[in-house]
Order: sequence, then structure tokens, then C-alpha cells
Amino acid sequence: MSDSLILTNARIVTIDSVISGSLEVHCGKIVSVDRGNTSLPGAIDLDGDYLIAGMVELHTDNMEKHFTPRPGVTWPPLSAAIAHDVQVIGAGITTVYDALSIGDIMQDSSRMRQLDEMAQTIQVGRKNQVLRADHYLHMRCELSFEGVVDLFRPFCHNPLVRLVSVMDHAPGQRQFLDVGKYREYYQGKYHFSDTQMDAFIARHHRSSEMFSDTYRGQIVALCREHALPMASHDDATPEHIDQAAQSGMVISEFPTTMAAAAAAREKGLNILMGAPNVVRGMSHSGNVSARDLAANDCLDIISSDYFPGSLLQAAFAMHRQMKGISLPQAIAMATRNPARAVGLNDRGEIAAGKRADLVRVREVGDLPVVGAVWTQGRRM
Repeated sequence: MSDSLILTNARIVTIDSVISGSLEVHCGKIVSVDRGNTSLPGAIDLDGDYLIAGMVELHTDNMEKHFTPRPGVTWPPLSAAIAHDVQVIGAGITTVYDALSIGDIMQDSSRMRQLDEMAQTIQVGRKNQVLRADHYLHMRCELSFEGVVDLFRPFCHNPLVRLVSVMDHAPGQRQFLDVGKYREYYQGKYHFSDTQMDAFIARHHRSSEMFSDTYRGQIVALCREHALPMASHDDATPEHIDQAAQSGMVISEFPTTMAAAAAAREKGLNILMGAPNVVRGMSHSGNVSARDLAANDCLDIISSDYFPGSLLQAAFAMHRQMKGISLPQAIAMATRNPARAVGLNDRGEIAAGKRADLVRVREVGDLPVVGAVWTQGRRM
């Protein structure tokens, strides 16, 4: 870790304003943020580029793609984790909650075969200090998967597990209210015939009816016992939000309707949506637009989900393309808001006393580009 760092001639995005000024770091923490430039020796001139807090990513399955880069191909685990980490840090994400699926719609999927290995590899990478971002684990529990509770139980004792979400991807509800979209998505992904798709749908209806309600209660009880923050997933109705609030969940991930998001706002849940949805202006599943939620003050957190580079792009797009959203407000959706939602109060904003996780950003046309990244004052 670098003992000191001075950055100057920057447009510094604080929590409530953008100031032209300088910033000083000592022993991994920000010690001062000042208006105006400094002539102190060793100061790095940022040439008027933006300086934002390192982004905090709460839900990305990007690592899975590196462990299985093609169907039937598995990559050496530590190499895969490092490749994922490089992509994340290059996107300006300095804290990442790697989302690992416990249970899947396919019984013998690669994500299930590699579950323990992926979790262990993050521990190995941290121990050997080969990961640039600060990695934690987000366990995604598929409630319709038989045995998910037994699979989840050992992870309750893993100190890297910092968030747990519960989900049910059965057709006709939540993410896939439109069964036609469900057919389109999974037939495209797995190349099912119509007959195979019919059987697939029927099987998942049965497993959801058999397991979801029981498993939900058991996983919630385990999370409460181990003080693990919880998130609901793909809420579609106010009733889903009521269930989440009663369970003590702190985040509503990817609500699929305006009604659900409005109910989440009323109940005090943090509302998380996908940055790809913001960039594209629409959901790939045909659900509510994240931009519509933002325009109605029903969006707190953005997540890169499946494309790390979307996080920074979405924040700048909201500010540049939507009325009434300042740059500090937009950046906070990728920095302070996710950090606060999961209790990481030492990071996520540029202020004295906070971790010196910092990202230099310049705009090329309408595209924000990462120019440099520091974690705890150390250049990555």
C-alpha cells in the first residue's frame, strides 16, 4: 500500500457536488479534499478528468463466464478468477460481490459443479493477494431447486459471504411473468424443441410448488441466525414486497414492475436494477425499464449484472440523458448506495476518512472511460 498519494486538477465527484480540486491520501485513506489545484511535489495532474469513488458491485455473475468460457470448457480456477478480477477492476469496480448460484434451473449445470471451487478460489486469491478488487460472495439461492437449503447451510459460516438473495425462476411469475419470454429465452439458450420446452416448463412449475415456500422460510431463518443481509429477487407485485419486508430483506433486486418498485420504496427496501437495463433502455426479459424507475424515484442501486463495463456507462447515461438526475446522484447509485445497503460504511464516497478507492474517468464523446484505478491509495 502506498503511504501517500496526491491527485490534483480533477473534477471530484463528492456525494453532493462536483468540485474542481485536489485530494490527498495517506495510509490508504482519504485525508483531505480541497478546492483548487496544488503545487505540492509528487502531485499527479488529472488534466481535468473526473475522479469518482471506486464502484461497489453487489450482483454480478461475470466470474462464472471465466470458469466456463465455452460450453464444455472449464478453465483453471485461479486463472479464471484473476481474469474476472482484471475485467472488474478495469471497469472501475473496486469492491465486488461475486454472485454464486446455489441451485439452478438445470440439475447438472456447470455453475453447480463449480460452486465450491469458485468460492474457494476467491479465498485463495485473497490470501495470495493476486486479486486487485476487494472480493466478497453473494449467494443466490434458487428456491425451486431440491436440496438448496442443505447446499446453502455450509456457506453461512464463510466470512466472505456478505449477501444472500432468494429467487424462483419458475415461469409465469416474477422475472418471467410473460411465459412467451420464458420460452424465447430458454429455447434460445438450450435449443429445446417445443416438446422439450413444454416438459421443461411443467417440471419447473412442479418444483416451485413443491419447494419454494418451505425453502424460503428455512433460508431466511439461517440468514437471521448468522446476521447475513438478504435480498429478494424479481419482485413483481406489492405482495412480493410485503413478503420480503416481513422477512427482513434490505434490497429488492430487479423488481419487474413499477407497482413492485413503488411498494419497495414505501417499505424502505433499497431498489436495485441492472445497469445494462439502463444503458439499453429496456429489460431483456420485457419487464419494467430501469430508467422509468429512476424517473419515478424508485431506483437506489445499479448493478452491472452480466456486463461489468455497463456500471460506469449507466451512471453517466442517467445524468446525461435524464432530467433531474445530477452526476453525484447517479454516481452514488454505483458507489455509496450499494456500500451503505450492505453495511460497508468505510467506502463508496470521496470524503475524508474513507477508503481511498478511486477511479479516474474521462469522456470520449458520450462514453465514460476508465483512465486509472486506485484501491486504498495503491495504483492498480
